[in-house]
Amino acid sequence: MSAREAILARIRQRQGRPGDTSRVEARVNARQPGPHSQGLRGADLVQRFCQRAEALSSTIDQVRSGDAVPAAICRYLDQAGLPRRLVCWPSLAALPWPLAGLTAEARPARGEDGVGVTGVFCALAETGSLMLLSGAGTAAATSLLPETHIALVPVERVVATMDEGFALLRAEHGQLPRACNVVSGPSRTGDIEQTITLGAHGPYRVHIVLIGETPVTR
Repeated sequence: MSAREAILARIRQRQGRPGDTSRVEARVNARQPGPHSQGLRGADLVQRFCQRAEALSSTIDQVRSGDAVPAAICRYLDQAGLPRRLVCWPSLAALPWPLAGLTAEARPARGEDGVGVTGVFCALAETGSLMLLSGAGTAAATSLLPETHIALVPVERVVATMDEGFALLRAEHGQLPRACNVVSGPSRTGDIEQTITLGAHGPYRVHIVLIGETPVTR
């Protein structure tokens, strides 16, 4: 039994509740999705994701394969006047970064890092958001600390709604990870005189690189 399971078991015992969670799981699994996702499939799904993401001030590029990612990121960094140095998740370390003229370190971001490159668990067409799961090889700091967050999104990982995102999470992982972060464009706040300010609590920029053959018209 893990520490988490032991704590939850003690809470259930104090509350006089049974330890069997099958009724709860059955109710969650039987929940019908809302009307948002109907008709969103294939290219339409990716198109909707792009529209929503750009409305949130994210920028988008598309490549056909993972090997083309470093060159696309280099173009973006040059256009934005940003340095060609970045940190990335370990799963992305094997991409041909040096061939594109980039210096990439596979480690969690620190305060001085300006660009963080991550994958995603999935992307949500309903809101244009990215769903990222924290873990030993998927540090949340890489998407939260740098001023520029670049996310790699395979087109087949775009789902219609947040309901479908969490259904996919239950199907592939069984339970929630330590943290699940839903990123909807650059960090922003309107606390000061109701004026929207980007980068208040995280990245100033969110750039998305779609990977796959699905054509996107914007």
